[in-house]
Amino acid sequence: MIYSVELESCGSQRIGYRDDRGAQLVEFAVALPLLVLFVVGIFDFSNAFTFKQKLTNVARDAARVAAADPASDLQHPSNAVPASVVDAFQVVDGYLLANNINDCGIKLSTTPTNLTWTSTSPSNGPNCPAGALTVVINRGYYFVPAAAVQTASPTCQTQPLGGGPTQTAIISTCVSIQYAYQWRFGRIASVLGSTMALPTSVTVASVAMNEN
Repeated sequence: MIYSVELESCGSQRIGYRDDRGAQLVEFAVALPLLVLFVVGIFDFSNAFTFKQKLTNVARDAARVAAADPASDLQHPSNAVPASVVDAFQVVDGYLLANNINDCGIKLSTTPTNLTWTSTSPSNGPNCPAGALTVVINRGYYFVPAAAVQTASPTCQTQPLGGGPTQTAIISTCVSIQYAYQWRFGRIASVLGSTMALPTSVTVASVAMNEN
């Protein structure tokens, strides 16, 4: 609200001034929600990017550790999980706990599918919804060096080779991590009447060529 006051002095000469404190209050009330949205968005997206970098680093380390182990433990039929798979899983789990990231009570799966071990956090994990964390370790991943762009599958499932019978592939190790991520930005946007489709999880994958 704008107030106008006129003072009369010196005969017919008039001096006027305007009080705009009400207008400033209205402008602040209009700009505040947008300011909060921008601030929350900056922090939320930066946290998500940092979190993805952490998961990428640990997936890379786990793939390298498993790829450096002898592959002979994969050739013997046994009910025990190969040592290379155990090493990779322990790298992931140890990193999460060391960096105060909830591992959701995940346990290493003992049932492989085509040299791929998929471990998912249980429904009774501490402070985690069911399936909040999934770790995939594939010790028989096909890496095609001749491909123009080599991108690991988010689920570490080996892609069809293609390219004819002359195309060769290197047996590698792929480690994928999928972790549920809760966005604050979406909740703030919904308060302002906007709906946003944000990813419900952060997924990373890394490949290392088997050395043995």
